[in-house]
Amino acid sequence: MRRLEIIAVEGLGEIRSGDSLGRLVVEACERLAVALHDGDVLVLAQKIVSKSEGRSVDLRTVDPSAEASRLSAELDGKDPRLLELILKESRRIVAKGRSTIVVETHHGFVCANAGIDLSNIGVDHALLLPEDPDGSARRVRQDVQQLTGRAVGVVITDTFGRPWRLGTTDVAIGVAGFAPLIDYRGQTDPYGYELKASVTAVADQIAGAAELVMGKTSNVPAAVVRGCELPPHDGSAQDLIRPAEDDLFRGQ
Repeated sequence: MRRLEIIAVEGLGEIRSGDSLGRLVVEACERLAVALHDGDVLVLAQKIVSKSEGRSVDLRTVDPSAEASRLSAELDGKDPRLLELILKESRRIVAKGRSTIVVETHHGFVCANAGIDLSNIGVDHALLLPEDPDGSARRVRQDVQQLTGRAVGVVITDTFGRPWRLGTTDVAIGVAGFAPLIDYRGQTDPYGYELKASVTAVADQIAGAAELVMGKTSNVPAAVVRGCELPPHDGSAQDLIRPAEDDLFRGQ
């Protein structure tokens, strides 16, 4: 009988710049008597990764450009300092309206506010996405393997909206140790039909599942997902980004 288990990793404490997330997670698992297994997937919220990498910005040090000030007036007075950071973290503006701005980040992610976070980091501070989320995931994976001898997968998650459905869900912005997509094309179903378009975003599925135990206000920024049975692979969250020529929702 196949079984999927999701274990909340509690007790990490406040994360500071320079902290080793791999070491902190291993220590927390030891306190919780959770032994990591080969093939487990360690899921980390983007916020603690960004904190450990010193990606916090004091908004009082940000001087808004003329473009940021213009956008502020257009977007119901949205903080021009935040808009300046959004512009710096983005390749282009995809859509905007009311107080919302959706951009394509330098990573290639299409999301609101360039993924910049203002919650749970202090007044007048903003938290940027990791510069290289895949690299961050690889470093955590290496640290965990050195400390435990276990080969785990790692997913770094962030919360994204979706253009065709209400509500948000966590998705993978960094991946290490496994392929983020499972391609079923060319295989046949039980009735003999050849699958032609079935590609499953397993890394996003893992991110969304882990969110069920991590929550938004529970102060649980990490989880272990067990039972996925994913073969080792040098994966990248970049593989999840739909090419522009295939994206019917892409703003022009």
